[in-house]
Amino acid sequence: MRKPVDADLKAPRQAVLTHADAEGRVRMVDVSGKAVTDRVAVARGFVRVSAAARRLVRTGAVKKGDPLQAARLAGIMAAKQTAHLIPLCHPLPLTAVQVDVELARGGIAIEATVRTSGQTGVEMEALTAVAVAGLTVYDMLKAVDTAMVIEHILLVEKRGGKRDVVRPAHA
Repeated sequence: MRKPVDADLKAPRQAVLTHADAEGRVRMVDVSGKAVTDRVAVARGFVRVSAAARRLVRTGAVKKGDPLQAARLAGIMAAKQTAHLIPLCHPLPLTAVQVDVELARGGIAIEATVRTSGQTGVEMEALTAVAVAGLTVYDMLKAVDTAMVIEHILLVEKRGGKRDVVRPAHA
């Protein structure tokens, strides 16, 4: 049974750059020898937003429409397009993408969960979903809050490959 790995608590491993060959040339990793497994990744992020902007979202008064719904849709679409945005990502048949976007204390919280059955993980898809959802919130609210900050985009969980990663709740 695989043991969860917490990147913050374990000593760093020797880095192996799998996207470079022995001469340092960029390449796409060959995953053909890897087993097909069910894989899941969860990423989170936060957009720090003013109280006035949050009030507009809460009351449905944002002129461009509902930024939470727009961000949710943008995140789903972004996860599906990750291989087009990140040069060395494999195109993956995603089996599920869930993006939750909600008002929170001090801003808007975003969480994406992405699933596939394949030979490589979906961490980049989950992170891309969160980043694009955050950018969509920013775009929808920039007219009323020029001080917004997109922050704390991070992978909180990945399961289904060689090793599982679970970041502690306090991280």
